[in-house]
Amino acid sequence: MKTKFFNVLFLLGLIAISSVVSAASGGLLDRSYRPLAGKTDVHLGKTYAGQVLLVVNTASKCGFTPQFEALEALHARYKPRGFAVLGFPSGDFMNQEYADEKQIQEFCTLTYGVKFPMFQKVHVKGDEATPLYRDLAKATGEAPKWNFHKYLIGRDGKVIAGFGSRVKPDAPEVVAAIEKALAQPMPKR
Repeated sequence: MKTKFFNVLFLLGLIAISSVVSAASGGLLDRSYRPLAGKTDVHLGKTYAGQVLLVVNTASKCGFTPQFEALEALHARYKPRGFAVLGFPSGDFMNQEYADEKQIQEFCTLTYGVKFPMFQKVHVKGDEATPLYRDLAKATGEAPKWNFHKYLIGRDGKVIAGFGSRVKPDAPEVVAAIEKALAQPMPKR
């Protein structure tokens, strides 16, 4: 009887240690960012747990800026199935983003009707890249080379694919990858 009790305690201890190690190692989405022109950070892993995500570095004054329209259409189309586009404005490429976040927000909303989540202006390349973009580049072997680089993240929080700036959000390969990711079951917690 005593042996069983100690075995159970030992197993519970292993489970607790495993949970601590897992939490400490973090994940791609185990970080927080402030919504565009907002005040309170949003924890990506908690807010978007189990969803398929398309993470995009955006810019308001770029030749690819009209992609906002297709990004919003994807977001609206697939949101009911557990999908979200997450926009991260950046001025890393020829400073093609407004300095003021309120101006970015107004431009995106008024010009393209953007309703998908947009977050604080960040750096997406080089030594100044935010941790999310460093991890995305590491996972795919490719950092953004320009604005509107897209990373698809599965329900399990792992990167599925990266799509360069020239690949439109509604390109067949992007839509097929999103559909395939959405067909995957929700991960067990």
